[in-house]
Amino acid sequence: MSASSNLIQELQQKAALLRARVIETSHRAGLPHLGSCLSCMDLLTALYFYQLNIDPKNPADPTRDRFILSKGHGVPALFQVLAMRGYFPVSDLDHYGEDGGVFGEHPPTPSHLAGIEAATGSLGHGMPMGLGMALAARVKAQPYSVYAILGDGECNEGSIWESAMLAGAQMVSNFCVLIDFNKWQATDRSEQVMALNPLADKWRAFGWDTLEIDGNNTQAILEALECFPSKTGKPLAIIAHTIKGKGVSFMEDDNNWHYRIPTAEEVALSKKELGIAS
Repeated sequence: MSASSNLIQELQQKAALLRARVIETSHRAGLPHLGSCLSCMDLLTALYFYQLNIDPKNPADPTRDRFILSKGHGVPALFQVLAMRGYFPVSDLDHYGEDGGVFGEHPPTPSHLAGIEAATGSLGHGMPMGLGMALAARVKAQPYSVYAILGDGECNEGSIWESAMLAGAQMVSNFCVLIDFNKWQATDRSEQVMALNPLADKWRAFGWDTLEIDGNNTQAILEALECFPSKTGKPLAIIAHTIKGKGVSFMEDDNNWHYRIPTAEEVALSKKELGIAS
């Protein structure tokens, strides 16, 4: 069933507000990785406000769906999403980046913050943790599903492909990965660093049902998620073609925003482009 235009518009508005909050927080706290956060924001918004079976009032529910941000440096986006979803007050993020706090450049341990399922940051680790959780659901006869967002540069890691082989061999049908394919990693184009393409064919060869979508198109994301779980019993890989820095014209496809911190003027310009009042 196709999502309604009202739902799509609502999700797009949430994503715009979340982008503005990430940019503003980066300026205030002096923390980087803006481009990586903006590229995956539409994916996070669709997951948390449409797809995931979760209850912020009962974050430890054993039947809850699990989400793993394997590209842990994108956690500034996840923090904003969790706050908007009701896991903790938005005002808590006023303390982002403070010494001794839980809001840093990568996810904390789950015991330190509701809504976090795994402390990630060392690339390649989140996906195998998610796979373990998905297999645990099978062993325990639990109904939950597991989702993970990977970076395209993260797919350079051998642990990603070891996990992909195991998930394919074991037909882990309750496991879905979304690859934030923004075509950049820290220092260069992803394809220039490693021979990443043809990325979709690689996942298919490892035994996954695989879709390619515009990862910044809300309707396309929802339609892809409606294909999960797959009727074939295979795990699902969604190759989400995204734009690094999506939503702000002077940040889009500019890898300088992997590390750059926006000025107050750039924050104001970004919010204007996103249609968010100052």
